[in-house]
Amino acid sequence: MPILLFLIDTSASMNQRTDLGTSYLDIAKGAVELFLKLRARDPASRGDRYMLVTYDEPPYCIKAGWKENHATFMSELKNLQASGLTTLGQALRSSFDLLNLNRLISGIDNYGQGRNPFFLEPSILITITDGNKLTSTAGVQEEFVFCLTFRWTYGFI
Repeated sequence: MPILLFLIDTSASMNQRTDLGTSYLDIAKGAVELFLKLRARDPASRGDRYMLVTYDEPPYCIKAGWKENHATFMSELKNLQASGLTTLGQALRSSFDLLNLNRLISGIDNYGQGRNPFFLEPSILITITDGNKLTSTAGVQEEFVFCLTFRWTYGFI
């Protein structure tokens, strides 16, 4: 049962229009809808769970959690509005925090006891952005440094 987390850029720059008059945010919404339609055709997708996260401040960034039904997910997707700054770093952190919270709740991670390697719950994070400069309240960042650490321990009794 994989979790597919869609991280959609809802910064003001997503209001830009293409030469056809469609905004970048509308294109992102259409891409997610098309992905879900194509994924639904695959019999292996029956156990998929979807999350919708935006660039808003936590906890307002969570538009549809992994326990929401498909209709709620699609409704929240259609209602997305673009405003604010491109806070990619904070949005990624919120997304990984949500995925870690899910692992803690499901018992995959046991703090102090390591990870249970016999559980397998893949998570896929799909980020859709217009790729403009990374802005925050502190200014414009020229580059984004992302550090990810893995902890893998085995416990023997």
